[in-house]
Amino acid sequence: MTCFEILSALANIATAAAVGVAAWQLVLAKRQAITSFEDSFAKEYRDLASKLPTKALLGEPLDNEEYSTHFDEMYHYFDLCNEQAFLHKAGRISDETWKFWRDGIQTNLNRPAFERAWSEIAEKANDDFSELKALFPPKPYAAQTVAAAAAPYGKS
Repeated sequence: MTCFEILSALANIATAAAVGVAAWQLVLAKRQAITSFEDSFAKEYRDLASKLPTKALLGEPLDNEEYSTHFDEMYHYFDLCNEQAFLHKAGRISDETWKFWRDGIQTNLNRPAFERAWSEIAEKANDDFSELKALFPPKPYAAQTVAAAAAPYGKS
């Protein structure tokens, strides 16, 4: 084997190694981009949750005044949940992250204030929230009182 052939073989090996390293860097960059994207939603959830009444997050029903005061935040919460569901369906949210978020949404829907708000919002939003409605069909909406809202989600 001539010196030229040896150098040529080494150059081919170096090129293949460089391509492998570049491909691995692209994989890592994609993972980092997905993690950053998902983290932005987690931050948005934390910001929104800080505006929701602690009472509702602890599973206590809200009286009509509290419910009315925080209805906009509840609407924004369900809008965020619907966007998360849509993005998972589109492949932009990982299955692992989506399972965690979906379980959190279900947990919140088992809380009276969230169940009440979801029933009202889903009814009034017409064709909006389709991804979330498919995953978590709301109870039929009726102008609920605090007593009616106290039953756990999915139970009659």
